[in-house]
Amino acid sequence: MKKTSLTLALLLTVFTLEAYSAVPMAYPKSPDPQLTPGSLCDQPDSYRHPEQIPYCERGVNSFLKEAIFIAYRKELGYRLSGDRETYKIDHFIPLCAGGSNYQNNLWPQHVSISKITDDLESFGCEKLSKEQITQKELIELIIRAKLNLEEAPKVHKYLRKLR
Repeated sequence: MKKTSLTLALLLTVFTLEAYSAVPMAYPKSPDPQLTPGSLCDQPDSYRHPEQIPYCERGVNSFLKEAIFIAYRKELGYRLSGDRETYKIDHFIPLCAGGSNYQNNLWPQHVSISKITDDLESFGCEKLSKEQITQKELIELIIRAKLNLEEAPKVHKYLRKLR
């Protein structure tokens, strides 16, 4: 009798875990490296910062935005539910650091994530304009923070120390 109860409990646990794992996550916590590896501006509208970094004006149309949402839903299984206002299409490599408007540099970012990374991006680009950091180093730091949100405070702290 005990063995049967244990077996049933184990089976129930396995089925529960399988059912739970089949439930798609609400939204991505970071860009997916396969869909969004990041890319640099290769058709600049201007050059910025003392380093003369190619800059692409913001230019993501609604069709491209929708394609990004569809890709993250279909290919990765995210629900991306809720109001559209709770998401923005984020540039993995920010425009201010030389990022592109191509699909491989864009991902659907939930507002809770943007609260963590947006300030870091603008602060980093400010440091870039003051020649306190190079484009290469800033991009590495931003990628590190966006792929590992727990690293964002450390990256911000590092940027604050730059003079």
